[in-house]
Amino acid sequence: MEDSLIIAGQTIKNRFLLGTGKFASYSLMRDAIIASGAHIVTVALRRVDTQSSEDNILEYIPKECIIMPNTSGARNADEAIRIARIARAAGCGNWIKIEVIPDNKYLLPDNAQTIRATEVLVKEGFIVMPYVNPDLADARRLLDAGAASIMPLGSPIGTNKGVCMRELIKILVQEIKLPVVVDAGIGRPSHAAEAMELGAAAVLVNTAVATAEDPVLTAQAFSLAVEAGRIAYRVGIAVPKDNAEASSPLTGFLR
Repeated sequence: MEDSLIIAGQTIKNRFLLGTGKFASYSLMRDAIIASGAHIVTVALRRVDTQSSEDNILEYIPKECIIMPNTSGARNADEAIRIARIARAAGCGNWIKIEVIPDNKYLLPDNAQTIRATEVLVKEGFIVMPYVNPDLADARRLLDAGAASIMPLGSPIGTNKGVCMRELIKILVQEIKLPVVVDAGIGRPSHAAEAMELGAAAVLVNTAVATAEDPVLTAQAFSLAVEAGRIAYRVGIAVPKDNAEASSPLTGFLR
């Protein structure tokens, strides 16, 4: 049965999205992207050097990938808007991941400023994927503003704690008619599968892949976990029971 992920009218070939920060080298990053089959790749604008082919991260991203700059470093809506405009002028296209993070300790996003940046950038023709705390009212505001997806955090950035926001993410999946992409805090392939089993449309991972002992194999493992979790969600997951139930008959032996 057809099960396509469509964002802003474009079919996304893989529900595993990969961030490009923290890799030991650009060539290692490229190999991880290829191994995972990621179609959407995020990149911080400050790592894009259009004056150099050797130091320009864009040269190491496969041509078939959608490059989605993020507004990493923005502390308010105005800074996020400015970064998005610079990214487009630098040739990165119209896809943009909005990150507005004024909190340096926990790196939690500012939903109000994110909504304001989304409103402005959507009107300018950007495909906006905002990173947010999983709040239903704010998700509805982003939907009204024209966001292409909602990207709630699973847990704080880089913590590897998994889907701590499980119940709130489930609410977004059920109530918001936009792709829900779980972003941040996913530390293991099993976390990615769990997010997909909740009904998430996709999962974005960076730190857990880039800092792994073998980033290439780890990227592949995450991609397979995302695929498995999606299949599990579609076919339905067994409901937990209080009492044991034998999988084989307990009577009728030796007849």
